[in-house]
Amino acid sequence: MKSPAISRYARCIAASRRIRWEIDADVIRGRDFDYSRSFLPDGLSFANRLPFLDAASRRFFSQVQGRTYANMFGLVERFIGAKIVEVTRDHATGDQVAMEALVRFTDEELKHQELFRRLDALAAAGMPAGYRFVPEPNAVASFVLGKGTWAVLALTCDIELFTQAHYRASIAPESGICPLWRDVFLFHWKEESQHAILDELEWRRIDATLTDAERDRGVTELLELVAGVDGLLQAQAAADTGYFVAAAGPGFSPAQVAEIGATFLKAYRWQYIESGVGDPRFQAVLAGMLTPAQLARLGGNPTAAAA
Repeated sequence: MKSPAISRYARCIAASRRIRWEIDADVIRGRDFDYSRSFLPDGLSFANRLPFLDAASRRFFSQVQGRTYANMFGLVERFIGAKIVEVTRDHATGDQVAMEALVRFTDEELKHQELFRRLDALAAAGMPAGYRFVPEPNAVASFVLGKGTWAVLALTCDIELFTQAHYRASIAPESGICPLWRDVFLFHWKEESQHAILDELEWRRIDATLTDAERDRGVTELLELVAGVDGLLQAQAAADTGYFVAAAGPGFSPAQVAEIGATFLKAYRWQYIESGVGDPRFQAVLAGMLTPAQLARLGGNPTAAAA
């Protein structure tokens, strides 16, 4: 009889085969962005928290975040793919079902990178000049992959889980977002929901091999990774604030510019850290792995401890 873990790998393979999609045939379908609509819903962009913005400026605020969303996922999926290639080797002469599931995972992550590159190119053609994405993907990947596997898989699990929250926000009846972006959230979620299962399986597998001291080091490295991500978000929020203020037109007071910048950063912290870390599933996995003292080091969650 197969173990529950093995059957979960097999179920991920079956789901991967069933939901497989292609960038042009299923997602883009010859369309461009609809610039008369927001790219991200208010529940992600926090555009509705800036009452002094008019409707057009609120849309543009979300569109700037949409372009950053494309670049941010292109960045994180680069190191995720590399780490999954690494852990796949553990199954090379053993569990071939697990190996196939992880190979499919890597293939899908490479496809997602291409999708987000395509989205950034569409945005570059349709949005005002001057946008810049601050993080350098290869440097970020090197930093992340320099940490231990336990911490990297913890961060990866957080990322895969927050895509679920983003999908739920995008399908809210009041979101009214660009139809192409709605499909991006839908199709990305379909595959990432399987990836989150595989992340958890591999994270638990690695955790079972660690000593208490090694796991404690993993907690330290997870905090370092979250702090690193937060540093990237601060830099990008500052860049996006400058771009938005320059492109949206003059007239913002210094206090309003400061509020715009703070809202960009709050939105990014929610999108890229908190919506995954706060997920009950993520919290339950951590609680099952860590001692009370180790959980206390996280301050209830890694975001709070790193702040």
